[in-house]
Amino acid sequence: MNKSISILGSTGSIGTQTLEVARKLELSVTALSAYSSIGLLEAQVREFRPALAVVFDEAKAKELKIKIADTATKVLSGMDGLFAICHDDSDLLVNSVVGMVGLAPTLEAINAKKNIAFANKETLVAGGELVMNAVRENGVKLLPVDSEHSAIFQCLQAAPPDRALKKILLTASGGPFFGKTRDELKDVTVEQALNHPNWDMGAKITIDSATMMNKGLEIIEASWLFDMPVKNIDVVVHRESIIHSMIEFTDNAILAQLGMPDMRIPIQYAITYPDRIPSLTPEIEWKTLSQMTFYSADEETFTCLAACKRAINKGGLYPAVANGANEVANKLFRQHELSFLGIGELVNAAVDELKVGSATCLQDVLDADTMARDFVYHRYQSI
Repeated sequence: MNKSISILGSTGSIGTQTLEVARKLELSVTALSAYSSIGLLEAQVREFRPALAVVFDEAKAKELKIKIADTATKVLSGMDGLFAICHDDSDLLVNSVVGMVGLAPTLEAINAKKNIAFANKETLVAGGELVMNAVRENGVKLLPVDSEHSAIFQCLQAAPPDRALKKILLTASGGPFFGKTRDELKDVTVEQALNHPNWDMGAKITIDSATMMNKGLEIIEASWLFDMPVKNIDVVVHRESIIHSMIEFTDNAILAQLGMPDMRIPIQYAITYPDRIPSLTPEIEWKTLSQMTFYSADEETFTCLAACKRAINKGGLYPAVANGANEVANKLFRQHELSFLGIGELVNAAVDELKVGSATCLQDVLDADTMARDFVYHRYQSI
C-alpha cells in the first residue's frame, strides 16, 4: 500500500503486531516510540528505517542514540519527542501506548489534523469530551483498534444513515477467573491473573481483563466514540472470543463481527479503512468450533465494572478518576503489594469518595488523574 504510518508504543503488544501488518502491507514507517525498551526498538529501527525514534525515558534515549549512530534515524525523548511524532508527515498515527501518557499526544495529533488509529483507551476514558470535540473541530478520523470497538465500527458500516441504533453489545472473554466467587479470588496470584485464556496482551491490560476493569473502560470509551448512553451499552460474556461485539437496531435485529481472537484484523482494518485486503489472521475453522456460549457479567464479584459505570453516569471527570485509580492499583498488584480484590476496592473508593468537576481543558483531566493516584497511594498505605 502507498501509505505511511507512525507508531506511539511500537515495542508493546499492539505496536509489534502493527509492525507485522506494516511488513505485510509494505508500508512506510516514519516514526517509532517506546518507553524504555531500547533493545527491541533498535531492532525495529534497523528494519523499518524510520526518520524518527523516540524513547520516553531520557537516559534510555541517549543509549539508543549511541546504538543507532550508524543510521539516519533521529532520536528524541520525553513528551516533546512524542509530540514531534504527532507532527511528522505520516498518513496515519497509531497510538498504542498504555495509560494516561497517551492522552496529550492524541490531542496534539488531532490538532495537527492527523488521522489516528487508537488502541490507547485511556484517551477516551479520561478525556472523552475534549477528544471528541477536537475530532469534530479538526475533521479528522479516530479509527478504533480495540477489537470490541473495531467490531462495533465495522458493524455500523451496514447501518442506515440515521443508524436506528438501539443498543451496543460489548463482548467479554471473562478473563481467567470467570465463574469464580469473591472468596475464591482472595488469594489469586499475579501469575494466575496474567494467564489469559484467549488473548496475548501486555501485563497491565491482561490484569485489567482479569478484573473486568478493561470492559468498564470500554463501556466509557464506546459511549464517547459512538455517542451512546451507557444505559444502552450491555456487556455479554462470550468465552470463545469469536464474536468481538454486536449492535442491535430498533427492530431488534443484531449484527455481529466475528473472527479469530487476533488483533491483526482490527489493526489492519484501521490502517486500510475503508478497504479490506487479505490479512495475516487465519480463517475460523467452523468444523472445530463446537459451541459459542454467552453469560451475564458478574458486577458483584468484578466490582471494577460497576465502578466504571458509576463513573460515567456521574459524568465530568469521574471517568478520569476511575482510570487513574486503576492504573495505580493495577501496578501495586503486579508488584505483589496489593491483593487482587484490592484493585476493585480502591477504584470504587476513589469514584465514590473523591469530588471532581467537569473537564474544560487537558489540565483538568491531568489534575483529576493525579488526585486519584494520590488517593489510592494514601489509602493503600493506610490499610
